Amino acid sequence: MKKILLTGAAGRIGSSFRQYVEQQASDRYALRLVDRNLDALGDPGPHEAQGVNVADLDACRQICQGIHTVVHLAADPSPRADFYESLLDNNIKGMYNIFRAAKDAGCQRVVYASSVQAVDGYPMDVQVRTDMPVRPLNMYGAAKAFGEATAHCFAYSEGLSCIAIRVGAYQGNRQQWDENERDARTLCTFVSARDLNHLIERCIEAPNVQYAVVQAVSDNRFKRMDLTSTRAAVGYTPQDDAFELFHTGLTNHERWYQEHGRKM
Repeated sequence: MKKILLTGAAGRIGSSFRQYVEQQASDRYALRLVDRNLDALGDPGPHEAQGVNVADLDACRQICQGIHTVVHLAADPSPRADFYESLLDNNIKGMYNIFRAAKDAGCQRVVYASSVQAVDGYPMDVQVRTDMPVRPLNMYGAAKAFGEATAHCFAYSEGLSCIAIRVGAYQGNRQQWDENERDARTLCTFVSARDLNHLIERCIEAPNVQYAVVQAVSDNRFKRMDLTSTRAAVGYTPQDDAFELFHTGLTNHERWYQEHGRKM
């Protein structure tokens, strides 16, 4: 089995991926769960669990020992986070420490959670491709863009396989998605928990990837981020469509055919 280090394991994405592994991949992955708040992890079950602040390089070196792939989710997730009070330690130093420790420990790959915020400066009528320059609008997005650049540096200067996932509007960030939250931007950037878990797994398993930026949106009718290179790089096959899940922008005829299981 592959030994996977999951940082930020108590967060929404980390908790969902942990559940996914327990239900569908327990024969393939052994998890080492890491979060700065050990109590938030709850009962670790069959997994290892450690409370670690990723801003501590020595601690990162310890947790990377014996690991095949690092899935680095730990970060302050707020686009409004203050740079000096939070982003510098949690999203800059912590990110670098994980890459540094993973390389020094002999890990095979780092899968890094970037964000659509790294490219949010493009107009809404532009579909963002991975070969386009980053355009963040806040320091959270700038920190994620720096993480993508750091991944490139470690991939080509130090030979560590690195994949950055630009996470869109994650389903698990809200208990319910009411009508006021289903604006055009959210629907176009939506990624379901099911699709993101699948993408993380593909990033762990995809062979012969030295460096890639992949874009985490579901198979939405209109997509803020293009999936062409993501599908090609890691074999991503999303199943969900926000416009169908929330019955938004569908004609009465389309809804009728969906409800009756027929194709138009």
